[in-house]
Amino acid sequence: MPRNFQEYVRPRDDAERVRLESLVRADYDRSHPGDTFDDMKRRAVFAREDRGLYRDWLAIAAARSAGLSARAAANEFPIAAE
Repeated sequence: MPRNFQEYVRPRDDAERVRLESLVRADYDRSHPGDTFDDMKRRAVFAREDRGLYRDWLAIAAARSAGLSARAAANEFPIAAE
């Protein structure tokens, strides 16, 4: 999570934003019954609370993405036996 309210994730382009959102969309939907990630994203345009919530979920996605990238670089993914 960001240490400061001014620190947040800024995806380079729409493709990266979509990829980051895909990393957390199911978790958000599962943890917020009766609400969806897309609904929260639409409300974030005008609601401060939802804007912060969206920012926090993108920060989680960025951390997950960094973890996946680090594991790939360290070659820690299991490989099927040949």
